[in-house]
Amino acid sequence: MGQAQKVGDVVVRTRMLAVALTVGVLAAAALSVAGEAAKKECLVTKPGLIVDLDADKDVELEADRVVSWKNQAAWKARDFVGKRANGRPSLRKSVAAIQGHNSLVFKKEELVNYDEDAFDHLVTGSGYTWAAVLAAAKQRPSEDLNCFFGNLKNGGVYEGFWGGLNDDNTLWCGSRNGRTFDRGNKDNPKVLGPKLDENRFYVIAGRMGAGTGDVMIELFVKDAKPVASKPFPVNPKANSSKMAIGQERDATNHPGRESFIGEIARILFWERPLTDAELAETLDALKEEYGIK
Repeated sequence: MGQAQKVGDVVVRTRMLAVALTVGVLAAAALSVAGEAAKKECLVTKPGLIVDLDADKDVELEADRVVSWKNQAAWKARDFVGKRANGRPSLRKSVAAIQGHNSLVFKKEELVNYDEDAFDHLVTGSGYTWAAVLAAAKQRPSEDLNCFFGNLKNGGVYEGFWGGLNDDNTLWCGSRNGRTFDRGNKDNPKVLGPKLDENRFYVIAGRMGAGTGDVMIELFVKDAKPVASKPFPVNPKANSSKMAIGQERDATNHPGRESFIGEIARILFWERPLTDAELAETLDALKEEYGIK
């Protein structure tokens, strides 16, 4: 074989190797993109998703304050807005602890969706699931009412559902059926979880069963094994109110007093209890997307 032929063979083999490497890289990239799409799809395609608030998307600012946070789910409750000039959270960009995602920073502030009736059915029979990626800061003493969401009705016996922290950052959630007022009784169970470390991001969730008898409320931290649960007697006539993020209700009589101090990167609501498998898939997807171990 002549020298020219040998050189030609080397050139051909080199080109073939380069093509093979390029194909391999493109295939790996395609699989990565498909994997990312699958992770997001498992969150948003489950039937019953009604709220997906993502700090990376559709956050409207006025100066450095959030005036609107738009729901990514195609549902009737669209915008969560800050009406109080001194009660609007701020946007923190590219948070290293959650793989460069954004978060909203709440310091006794709130965003409210002003649809009065959109969330009523969640405590009157449909059941619900909520999930959140959040970090709790040091809370101001507030009688253990430091709420990161709630749709309780102003006045009366405050029916609705909510999630929050005790003053020492012990996590809790619950529903209220509007029959009696006292917090922590059988009509208004307080499902207590673990104490959260300050300024550490967690994936957490809550779930209430469907039906109009006694159903279970469960609280989850990190995975789909409940850390606590309590029965709840559903009242089909309960009438909750507007949904607030960062507060337990649209608390016009004392705004900010029973509000959360910390950061929220993501919060989702479904208008049904997810199955155990669906919940496990959702929590795993959130942990992977936000880099939470």
